[in-house]
Amino acid sequence: MNQFWGVDADPTAQGRIKGAKPVAVLDIGSNSVRLVVYERHARALTPLYNEKSACALGRGVGQTGRLAEANMAQALNAIKRFALVTRMMRVGRVCVLATSAVRDAANRQEFVDAVEAVIDSRVHVLSGEEEAHYAALGVVAGIPDFTGAVGDLGGGSLELSTIVGGADTDGQSYELGVIRLQDDSGGSPAKAAGIIRDRLEKSALAGAGKGATFAAIGGTWRALAKIHQEVRKYPLHMVQHYEVAADDMIELCQDIVGSGSLKSYTGSEFTSSSRRELVPFGAAVLSEVLKAGRFGKVVFSALGVREGYLFSKLDHREKLVDPLIQGAEELSVLRSRSPAHAGDLIEFTTQYLAAVGAEESAEEKRLRTVACLLADIGWRSHPDYRGPQSVDAVAYGALSGVDHPGRAFLAHVIAVRYDGLKSKAAAPVARLATPALIDKARQLGALFRVAYPMTAAMPGILPRVGFSLDGSTLVLHLPADLAFLDGDHLRNRLNQFAGAAGHKHAEVKVEASD
Repeated sequence: MNQFWGVDADPTAQGRIKGAKPVAVLDIGSNSVRLVVYERHARALTPLYNEKSACALGRGVGQTGRLAEANMAQALNAIKRFALVTRMMRVGRVCVLATSAVRDAANRQEFVDAVEAVIDSRVHVLSGEEEAHYAALGVVAGIPDFTGAVGDLGGGSLELSTIVGGADTDGQSYELGVIRLQDDSGGSPAKAAGIIRDRLEKSALAGAGKGATFAAIGGTWRALAKIHQEVRKYPLHMVQHYEVAADDMIELCQDIVGSGSLKSYTGSEFTSSSRRELVPFGAAVLSEVLKAGRFGKVVFSALGVREGYLFSKLDHREKLVDPLIQGAEELSVLRSRSPAHAGDLIEFTTQYLAAVGAEESAEEKRLRTVACLLADIGWRSHPDYRGPQSVDAVAYGALSGVDHPGRAFLAHVIAVRYDGLKSKAAAPVARLATPALIDKARQLGALFRVAYPMTAAMPGILPRVGFSLDGSTLVLHLPADLAFLDGDHLRNRLNQFAGAAGHKHAEVKVEASD
């Protein structure tokens, strides 16, 4: 048997996109060194492997001007393992990015040379402006329509920029990373707050937000978001696209800073031991930024410099692709019985809406399209658990480009599609969306239940059937050669849908043959 690092055969599983060549980003930060391998370089990035090592490269750089030998050794040891991972996974390209700690260190070249020898790829030491630029693009990658200010908080620095129309401006870097602040303040979050105010005094933040949205990136701010979710009993423990009123977040941050402890504060039990002592400094930065900019709300982004860097390397046409639809298309290819049936389902639901004169916003159309693409991803599960397992895959999956109300919508469509209108599978996330949006989701799920008895999830049937309204009666039209589809099962499903959609009656009509 071949050793695992010397296998000649392609190790790719059938559950991966055919022909996809993995791409990796090695992110050498001030607090941690992280390797993320993505399935392929595309608009919707799917992490294939993700591992970090907390090396604290930025510790002491502000005082000594140098990377500590012990920290460099720890980082290089981690990178040796990461290099092995990239070889085993047959990564086509490894992008190595180094940020504040390496950028500011007098002995950076020594470290960079050592890294390049291990990973056999060039290290790109980002300037502060570049770091701000790629962080902003990371937000665009995950929240395509975002407009507002962006902040990326690392161990050594804070990068700020502004996004308008998918492009970023005003990239600036400040020595306000959590490790640097911990060092500069002597371990006092309250003192750090004063340092932050002084260093931001001449920034473009002053009143810039005026009720606008601030996008927060970085591991310490993600930890804060998770604390907020736990403390407020939020039903979806997912940081990406998590929105919070600025005043509410400021209140939590001030509670943490005011506790006077680096280990025991509001929500500290929900934070990893490696991050716990840094969270109060991240809270101090976020509070001061939100107050200085007078922002109305904060949205957290799990996508940052790594994803922004890869986004920047896409061609113009690929950048315009909707990441949510692309991600759903990939899931349809990987998990549905026939991806072509999803196209029929999109056409079928479009025809129904046109027949009844229903209005649909651009975002509702987008979510309906995605729901059609995901409608058959649970067929391999046990029949009794297809609903809950499919809801989990949709509500808690790695799709990007969708906010939390959108996830709730998709979850409810899938719950009803598999378990019927009485399904409770998506109930835990119901309050994330408006009752009106949930009602639309239930209707769409019920319409899917009309489609599947006719098609067995195979293409070719739905384009030949259609709807019309006859007064208050919803009519499903079947061609003569498909008259045998008209049975109790189909009629029951049709009547259930008609009731959910507000139609008084429903009937099946077989069209005469030519």
